[in-house]
Amino acid sequence: MMTTERLIEALAADARPVAPLPPPAQRLGLWLAIGIPAMAVAVLIGRPRPDLALKVTELPWLIEQGAAFLTALLAAYAAFSLVVPGRSRQVAWLPLAPFLIWLGTLGIGCLRSWLARESAGLAFEPELECLPSIVAVGAVPCLAIYWMVKRCAPLRPGLTLALAALAAAALGNVGHSMTHEQNSGLMVLVWHFGSVAALAGLGWGLGRLLLTWRTVRPA
Repeated sequence: MMTTERLIEALAADARPVAPLPPPAQRLGLWLAIGIPAMAVAVLIGRPRPDLALKVTELPWLIEQGAAFLTALLAAYAAFSLVVPGRSRQVAWLPLAPFLIWLGTLGIGCLRSWLARESAGLAFEPELECLPSIVAVGAVPCLAIYWMVKRCAPLRPGLTLALAALAAAALGNVGHSMTHEQNSGLMVLVWHFGSVAALAGLGWGLGRLLLTWRTVRPA
């Protein structure tokens, strides 16, 4: 029968060095260093929308995109925090405020169109290219953040992958909005925002399948 001392010796003999996990802010910086250039390249390949120079002077559009970008930023930070043992689950609420501001700006756009009785602003047509476009622009950020979180402790896999997907999709939406001209507030609300929400929900559902202890690799 193995004694406690022999068990400790056996475990110590088989132990391998483990590199300390960089803090979430540092990993966030690395992710942005990968994601933002990738998004810029995707925008250039997809060609910037003709009215982009005009849109960047419009405060409502800047608030909308700023809220989307901040959602991506805080969702990524929360995902990187949740894979650190001992971190509070409350960090997952960080992206909620910019997420609601983002939703609010889209809702206000729809309301203004309705009050002005603008049929174009309330037009609803299938925009099936939105989801593939957001996925394409956010593909590199998505793969990068998945690779970064899967090598850590999958303590809350569903929530972690949902936040990671939200971060990548929100960043992809910012890039998509720079290439796709869309004047209908309702269309943006349903297709742009809806696509991001759907991808985050997909991340939640796949979390336990894609983030497991088998994916953790020692240094």
